[in-house]
Amino acid sequence: MSRPLARPATASRRPARRGVPLLGAAVLALVLAACGSPGAPGAAPDEGGGEDTAGGEPVKVGLVYSQTGPLASYGEQYRAGFEAGLDYATDGTGEVEGRAIEVVEADDAGDPAKAVAAATDLIGQGTQVLAGSTASGVALQVAPLAEENQVLFVSGPAATDGVTGVNDYTFRSGRQTYQDILTAASFLEDVDGKTVTVFAQDNAFGQANAAAVTAVLGAQGATVAPLLVNPTATDLTPFARQAADAAPDLLFVAWAGANAAQMWGSLEQQGVFATSTVVTGLDIKPSWSAFGASSAQISFLSHFFDGAADNEAYRALATHLEENGQEVDLFTNDGFVAAQMIVHAIGESPDEVDGMVSALEGWTFEGPKGSMEIRAEDHAVLQPMFQVSLEGEEATLVGTLDPADVAPPVAAP
Repeated sequence: MSRPLARPATASRRPARRGVPLLGAAVLALVLAACGSPGAPGAAPDEGGGEDTAGGEPVKVGLVYSQTGPLASYGEQYRAGFEAGLDYATDGTGEVEGRAIEVVEADDAGDPAKAVAAATDLIGQGTQVLAGSTASGVALQVAPLAEENQVLFVSGPAATDGVTGVNDYTFRSGRQTYQDILTAASFLEDVDGKTVTVFAQDNAFGQANAAAVTAVLGAQGATVAPLLVNPTATDLTPFARQAADAAPDLLFVAWAGANAAQMWGSLEQQGVFATSTVVTGLDIKPSWSAFGASSAQISFLSHFFDGAADNEAYRALATHLEENGQEVDLFTNDGFVAAQMIVHAIGESPDEVDGMVSALEGWTFEGPKGSMEIRAEDHAVLQPMFQVSLEGEEATLVGTLDPADVAPPVAAP
């Protein structure tokens, strides 16, 4: 018999949370959208932390992500990383203390309604752990479902700040928009008193970026002005000219569209790179050709890329991907870390979701990008971020930002 899909609100021992204010579902151009622990190969759960469950029933994990749709390439990277992380965290066994981890995949196609339907079906089958959510809109719809049914939900590449602190059953394995923006600001020594222009398209995506940058950097003393371009414009020269004339200290570019190469060419022709520090997010490898000759003049922020780190987890990720004809890219880390988190949670409390939640809150471990901490207060993932340069198809690490330097504010309870 399927379990009920919603419990009365009084059944939850945990109060609802709210996300980080102001930023909402803002995302950057890169998303349209363990230490002495089980995160290390062969490591068992912390001594005394879990019960002896050898030989028990498999633990079902539902992986609901974009197999198809506009973010399918992101979703595939996440899935590949998850497979690598599961292999690493279980020492190749796919088990924790004798309990097999049974992964069931479902396609949400980037559609929140499809994601909710798939998650609801999995919960009805007794699944207590959900992971995935390539798109921010999807994550924001699945999170309430997780709380209503008291299942563990580990969101994936979705960058929206709204996932952090939304409720006690929702976690994330990737970075959030606030961390992206602080990384962008790191290319200036101090943003106080500086001018920032957000160069983006005049649509929901661009407006969200402008609002997020204004909220974060404006609060630090910067003067932020959006320069929003009509998405149907075929001649981008006038807009590039406005950016050059404004000559901001920082030009933050958030652009998603087929005319990206034309946009970068226009900025270069108008001399923008000579007057401003131009920053944008480093997207997945197939998109790099769009930067053209401008790439060497752009300062890139990144939460992960091929060459971001060199530790045991990173090498395990790279090796697993290579053995399967894949390669390290932007969202492979998010999948790997999600698997580490889930293995740790199951190892500590395989049959009780509240125990899984407690096991993750405050947990520190080593992921492919370095030291990670799940902040107990709101489940933000404190993590390093990266400054990157790009020349052609070669990305080079310029600097690594300490997790504390890009930590978002604690979400309001």
